[in-house]
Amino acid sequence: MKFTPFPELKSERIFLRNIIASDCEEILFLRSNKTINKFIERPESRQTKNISDAIKFINELNQFVEHDISIAWGITFEDSPKIIGTICLWNFSQNNKTAEVGYDLNPKFHRKGIMSEALKMIIEFGFKKLKLDKIEAFTHIANESSKILLEKNGFYLHAERKDSDNESNIIYELVNTSRLQ
Repeated sequence: MKFTPFPELKSERIFLRNIIASDCEEILFLRSNKTINKFIERPESRQTKNISDAIKFINELNQFVEHDISIAWGITFEDSPKIIGTICLWNFSQNNKTAEVGYDLNPKFHRKGIMSEALKMIIEFGFKKLKLDKIEAFTHIANESSKILLEKNGFYLHAERKDSDNESNIIYELVNTSRLQ
């Protein structure tokens, strides 16, 4: 699995691109805004509290891409470079057949279909380019918007599985049915 050169993804409305140091203010907002992070439990060492933390986080994301560990995209509109959200594939299984998706979006852009559009692009990338067998999503049991997004995009709740790191999370899965044939 190789993430370089960085795979930029486009749809009619949005553009998924690499996250760079000049995105630090948007990343700080996305990782510290109370509405966005209402259902996210991060340990103190993973919290983003200032611009310095945001730059450190961006550098870490880019190191992960460089070393083919995980990949995160900034979500922008096709006609504007400013990041309004992020989406990533990370936590790959040892055999690189399963990955977890994660996402966040500026609340000003909620309920406009943007995250659903981005998620469709990531599913296609994961299944067609990376040849994943499955994409998982861990979401807080009370995060109704996330559950609706996942179900709308074909994910199903795997009720028997538990998140050993966070008992408030439930786990959704999407299987690449084209790989089963």
